[in-house]
Parts: sequence; C-alpha cells; structure tokens
Amino acid sequence: MATYKRLPKHIGIIPDGNRRWAQENGFKKQEGYKFGIEPGLELYHLCLELGIEEMTFYGFTVDNTKRPAEQTRAFQKACVDAVNKLKDRDADLLVVGNTNSPLFPKELLPYTKRTKFGKGLMKINFLVNYGWNWDLNYGIKQSDFDPKQDFTKNIASSDISRMDLIIRWGGRRRLSGFLPIQSIYSDFYIAEEMWPDYNLDQVHAALQWYQDQDITLGG
Repeated sequence: MATYKRLPKHIGIIPDGNRRWAQENGFKKQEGYKFGIEPGLELYHLCLELGIEEMTFYGFTVDNTKRPAEQTRAFQKACVDAVNKLKDRDADLLVVGNTNSPLFPKELLPYTKRTKFGKGLMKINFLVNYGWNWDLNYGIKQSDFDPKQDFTKNIASSDISRMDLIIRWGGRRRLSGFLPIQSIYSDFYIAEEMWPDYNLDQVHAALQWYQDQDITLGG
C-alpha cells in the first residue's frame, strides 16, 4: 500500500464511459452499467484502507433520464444493486436526488436520510436522479426559506462537504453538473480509461498527482 504525505478528505467520483466500454466490448450500451458496480466497491475498499473520510459517487442525473428507456432502467437498477451490496460494508450512506420524480428508484428512498451500515467507517454520498438546478433551488422552495440566510446551508446536498479531489473516468474533461457548490475549489483529475476498466493504479496516479497541487482555496 502506497503512503502519501497529503490525502484528500473527500473524493468525488464521476464513473463515466460505461456505454462506450459496452460497445467496444461487444455489449449493448445499456449493459455497460452493471459492469460499473464492482469497480465502485473496489474503490470504496481502497479508499477505506487509505483513510479517506468521505466519497461521493455520481450515479445518474435528471438529464441522463432523457436517454432511451432501456438505458434508464439499466442505470436505475445498477444504482439499487450498488446500494444493496454496500449494505454489507461499513459505510454511512446518504442518497441525494429528486425524490419527487417517478424516475427516482423507490428502493432508495430509505437512504435519503443518512443511514449507517456496519461500523459506518466512511461517509458515502450517492447522487441519484440528481440535478444541479434542483439542488441549488431546493431550499428556496421550502416554506421556511429566509433570503437573509446563506442559501448554501439549505441546498439539497447541504450534508455533503466540500470535495478536495474529483476523479473522472472515461477521458471527458467536464464536471457535468457535479455538485456545483462542493466542487468550487476541487482539484480535477482525468483518468482516460473507461469506468468498467477501473484498477488501483488509476487511483494511485490521481493521488500522486494531487500531492503536487497547490491547495490555496483562493487565498
């Protein structure tokens, strides 16, 4: 196990490239999502060993649900299956997403309040049917909204801390609406490999790169 002088407390994960991987490997596009579940669990175990305190996984967005129905059903199922497997681990889970939509998996409703599995050793946040616009406007639409208060304290994702490092798989160089408040000062690392091709070396490369970044938070 590699050791690092500085570790991010909170890592954000954008697990992209599932559909492209599926096509390149002879599968239908929607079949790629199921191959992304095990990499997520492997990454959780690695970060737990390293001492990472919090992780946020980008499940699917409101915009993603515009894809063909068979793809939507596939990534919904993958999110439910991932949570069911996480139940056997030591995690403190919070699912954040628009639960008013019929596209939010009802099986995940119990976890929209933080839920402890086992010893709850690491905070895991899972964005499911998430939209940045929905997130930012969530507090404003509440009946007790006070415009004099800091609105970021009332966004839907207010229980998620600032991300120190974001790792995106699949080679794309964009945030895709990933937690706009918590990502403001995040360092952003791109892994060229598709998410189902995850391996430990990719994470260690990201963490090694992070060692050399100048963390000023604007100061």
